[in-house]
Amino acid sequence: MLEKYKISSFDNFCKKEIFIKNIEKYNQLENEISNSNNLITMGSNYSYVAAGFKEKQLSININKFNRILFFNKEKKTITVEAGIKIFDLLNFTLQHQLWIPQIPGYPFITIGGAVAANIHGKSCGFHGTIRNSIESITIFNKNQGWLDLSCEKNKDIFDLTIGGLGLTGTIVIVTFNLSDFFGTDFITSITKTVSVYETIKILENSKKYNNLIYSWNEINSNAKSFGQGLVFDSKINITKNKIFNHLKVKERKKKIFFLNFWNKITIKFSNLSFFYYTKYLKKNKYIDQFEDVIFPFYGKEIYFELFGKKGFIESQVLISYLKINDFIDEFKKRVDIYKPDITIFSLKNISGEKKYLRFEDNKICLTFDMPNNKKNIIFLKEIYKLYIKYRALPSVIKDSFLDRETFEKCYEQADIFREDLRKFDPKRSYKSELSERLFI
Repeated sequence: MLEKYKISSFDNFCKKEIFIKNIEKYNQLENEISNSNNLITMGSNYSYVAAGFKEKQLSININKFNRILFFNKEKKTITVEAGIKIFDLLNFTLQHQLWIPQIPGYPFITIGGAVAANIHGKSCGFHGTIRNSIESITIFNKNQGWLDLSCEKNKDIFDLTIGGLGLTGTIVIVTFNLSDFFGTDFITSITKTVSVYETIKILENSKKYNNLIYSWNEINSNAKSFGQGLVFDSKINITKNKIFNHLKVKERKKKIFFLNFWNKITIKFSNLSFFYYTKYLKKNKYIDQFEDVIFPFYGKEIYFELFGKKGFIESQVLISYLKINDFIDEFKKRVDIYKPDITIFSLKNISGEKKYLRFEDNKICLTFDMPNNKKNIIFLKEIYKLYIKYRALPSVIKDSFLDRETFEKCYEQADIFREDLRKFDPKRSYKSELSERLFI
């Protein structure tokens, strides 16, 4: 029996009534998918955008597929079901001083969702995206049945599936190549910067380091210190004689405040409090807990909840190192004109090969958040023009407002993805609100 739910994207922008089928067995998965016309797979529904559901359509929930199927410590490989959560995977692998370094910022995201979104972590300048840790994938497609995918087998579908937004079928099993993690926590260093431009210089010079490096910038500051900020550089605290303790995390029910708390005054107070606390009261180098570095928003969910019922806007984009300063110049001009309420502004390096819809390239990654209101949407549309001008790559899994025109002009391989997807699945059985919005 199908259960009907009212559900929303994590940014609280897209709210729809859908059908959800919770799957527990492989034959149940086969039967349910085979008997459905249009569907999509849902993990934990922590995607900022509506990638796992569509109005009046079936979402296949695979959270019960959460087992570790095979582990080879000598070869450093692990095979898991796609419904396993990130923190459960880490709790197992870290006991053996192994992990995947491409970790999303929240512990309850499923592996299947991470693969479908081709997620990255804070060390993505060195380690790239999760694609670099994947050895093989098993999917079930309504029309093609069970398929094993890897660089050696069905490579074309393998490439379509990683970062393919779940449109090639249900990701059921994933095998990873693991990396060493000799430690239990991190050593974090903080560098203060007087502007975004100084931040960019520091990040550019840190591309070769195997650290987790990102910035926090106070973007609503005056012209002389536009984007004063902090660069956080975390490296593994090597302690080979210690065994990692379990991550103690507990999922909490999402709360929504009716009104938006974030405005010019509260943002300014919050940002300056954080900046001066870190600048004057925190040590420049200190031992940092694993979960605080890897999952920065765990325990701080109220930040998102305070955006209120209308939710928030997040835009994440990749920009060439050669063009980033010019982009920031124009970004600042629009900040001065439209005066958006930017709550968070952050930069980090990323590396990889741009292909299909994958959010990866050898560029700098810029992220900013704002409350969902008319003024900020007008500003965002002006920033989209800059994305097109500077041949930037906006993330489709972070921005519910990204329009088809901007998407088409920024994603040069969008049509190739559509063509190859239709060759594989002519009936296009898998659809979501996200894929419909961008006509994928």
